[in-house]
Amino acid sequence: VQLQASGGGFVQAGGSLQLSCFVSTDAFTINDMGYYRQAPGKQRELVAEITSGGQAHYLDSVKGRFTISRDNAKNAIDLQMIDLKPEDTAVYYCNAYAQIGTHAVPLWGHGTLVTVSS
Repeated sequence: VQLQASGGGFVQAGGSLQLSCFVSTDAFTINDMGYYRQAPGKQRELVAEITSGGQAHYLDSVKGRFTISRDNAKNAIDLQMIDLKPEDTAVYYCNAYAQIGTHAVPLWGHGTLVTVSS
């Protein structure tokens, strides 16, 4: 089971970026998926998550600017980010929970750097 992430990069304030990731498995059910981020000197925080039923939740500071979407058939999510701010600069990590037996096992993608210049 592998979680593959892509996207990110450098953008000026007010710009847009998209992050994508998917879980390469057809052996396990994938439950909640989402993105966390970690800025230098700060703790990792949940940015957005989405259930298999399509319910999404967002960090207050990104509401109205970030949109998470999901394709259950592909075990994939996208995070569309608009009106980016310098404070959005961080390493973003895709996360998913694989149902393995009775356990929800967390999976993590490699970090993707998002840099927003002022």
